[in-house]
Amino acid sequence: MFSVLLFLHAISAASGFVLQPHHQQQQQLPAAGRGTVPPTFGNTRHGLSPLIVLKKSDKSDIFNLADGKVDLCDVEGSFCTDDNGGGVVQAEQAGTAGFSYGDFAKQYPFANNIMIASAKTAAADLLAQVVIARTPLDQVDWERNLLFCVFGALYLGLFQYAYQVNVFKRLFDVDKFTSQTWEEKLKDGPGLRALAAQTALDLTVLTFIYLPTFYIFKASVFSGSSDPLVWASSGVESYQTNFAKDEVDLIKVWAPADLVCFSVPLYLRLPVRHVVSFVWTAYLSFARGGH
Repeated sequence: MFSVLLFLHAISAASGFVLQPHHQQQQQLPAAGRGTVPPTFGNTRHGLSPLIVLKKSDKSDIFNLADGKVDLCDVEGSFCTDDNGGGVVQAEQAGTAGFSYGDFAKQYPFANNIMIASAKTAAADLLAQVVIARTPLDQVDWERNLLFCVFGALYLGLFQYAYQVNVFKRLFDVDKFTSQTWEEKLKDGPGLRALAAQTALDLTVLTFIYLPTFYIFKASVFSGSSDPLVWASSGVESYQTNFAKDEVDLIKVWAPADLVCFSVPLYLRLPVRHVVSFVWTAYLSFARGGH
């Protein structure tokens, strides 16, 4: 190791670069927190010799380049200082982070919502049939399960995302409110009023769009007719028959749930909602899902 260090120092002296141990690097990096080197030193991407960036930060024999023109923070495996705290950190290696559901949900919120909604409603119906109603697996009503899966994808995944995210973002300042801490939310008068308005609007949509749509979907599967008018007539009739009980249950569940769902960060709004919706869908399947 000693001979390697002498070799590195010899190269640095001949090239006009300064190589320093990791524990000394923090004091001698530029004020902006970034060490740099000229782009003529070897690496095909940044001109860095691999010898300069081989070590990891938990070793005692780290050496870094202290000056020059290429940003070490942009080099995989290199070191730089935190602009805020001044501490030395190692740049992330590409491809080592692995899959992160949080990152996926942020980057692809629509696709994430469609997948959750479809799987959740199908699973909730299966739970209602097998666990609650104690139906043997070989007697599971797969047409009914398909009904819930398709309904989850189209209504809960597609339509619900469109109005609860895209429309609500235009009607209300949801980004500011949802990015605050809970303590700040409780002091934000306009934000709390917007939260109440979103909750009231969602309960209205659930009452006059969600429930009728569910019963029409159900009629399309179980009515035995291919006529959409028959589906609509049968669905609306079931909706009216069950309205009183359904509406009370809907308000009991979704009024408090909406207050939470519309308070969390926007990219988590529907995933959190699906947690409550799973229980609600299982109930709806058990109470209203049969033929």
